Amino acid sequence: MKAHPIAGDSVIAAVLGALESISAFAMPGGVNPVVFWLVGLGLLGPLVIRRRYPLLSAYLVLGAGFVQLLTHGPNLGGIDARMRGADIALGISLYTVVAYVSRRQGALYVLWLAVGTTAWAVWRQGFPGAVTPTVVIVVIFGFCWSLGEFSGARRAYHAEVERRLALLETERDQQARIAVGQERARIARELHDVVAHAVSVIVVQADGAAYAVRSQPDVAERAINTISATGREALTELRRLLGVLRSDDGESDRAPQPGAQSISDLAERVRAIGVPVRLDLTGELDDLPAGVGLGIYRIVQEALTNTIKHAGPGATAAVHVQRIGDRVELDITDRGPGTDRHPRLAALSSVGGNGLIGMRERANVFGGTLQAGPHTEGGWRVRAVLPVSTA
Repeated sequence: MKAHPIAGDSVIAAVLGALESISAFAMPGGVNPVVFWLVGLGLLGPLVIRRRYPLLSAYLVLGAGFVQLLTHGPNLGGIDARMRGADIALGISLYTVVAYVSRRQGALYVLWLAVGTTAWAVWRQGFPGAVTPTVVIVVIFGFCWSLGEFSGARRAYHAEVERRLALLETERDQQARIAVGQERARIARELHDVVAHAVSVIVVQADGAAYAVRSQPDVAERAINTISATGREALTELRRLLGVLRSDDGESDRAPQPGAQSISDLAERVRAIGVPVRLDLTGELDDLPAGVGLGIYRIVQEALTNTIKHAGPGATAAVHVQRIGDRVELDITDRGPGTDRHPRLAALSSVGGNGLIGMRERANVFGGTLQAGPHTEGGWRVRAVLPVSTA
């Protein structure tokens, strides 16, 4: 149904009459001085809390702007009070909402500013005189929006940087703890290899010396010399490890780490104990990386130590180390009555002996594999494959 034109005109006339009655005390003599200063306080005062309460501050300023729209006229001691310097608070509030709250709240605030600016231009200024001031106001509000976008983006960037720095610090601490744990495990392996080998040799030689001290003094003397040499070597390696632990800069004097080239000396020491060792070294083993060479040496050392401890009297061992291209293959076997007489010992060693765990860890560090268990022909066999290229 179409509205009657006379009724529509009556509604418009009523709205205009209400607006005129609201601002009647400000016309024609301008605005009351008390209202002028109160509105100024309402525009500028909330800016004090704009950082802590940005939305509350912005809408308090907006409310003061609408009060100014309804109360301020063109004459205040000869000054046009319809626009005043304190109105810049509206632009500052827009910047604050965009920078500290969100674009969505900023867009809603812009909508209210558009309503107020349109009402001011149509009702207070009138056309065409309102065109230029309205363009200036739109430019100022647009600049405040852009400034808020830039500031908000920088704040978000700095917040993200701080978050990532905190995350990196957490990861750094975790990596440090992991590195400490890995270093402790490495030192524990080194200590086990040094102490277990040395103590096993010393115990075997001491038993032999005690047995032969009266009947075969020469044999007892050689055994004691072997005990002395083994003890000195163990002390040297222990001092080296303790020097690494005590040194802050990592530049303390240290003995060279044993490598694949030291396996021959190791075999000679085991032969001196009374365990025949057949050694077969094939391929280029001198130019291996230091870590791989040390791993090979420690695996062979632990395997021969287990031969001394568990294979029993009359045991023999065979060590075969071969480099084939980019990998090194180790095969250590022994023959002796110990592994045949005590199969449960072999099963226990394959499950969880510390020496076997250390050998597997050394192989895994370099991406290799290690297998240990009873040999099909009797005795015990340790077989490992260590890649060289990934070391």
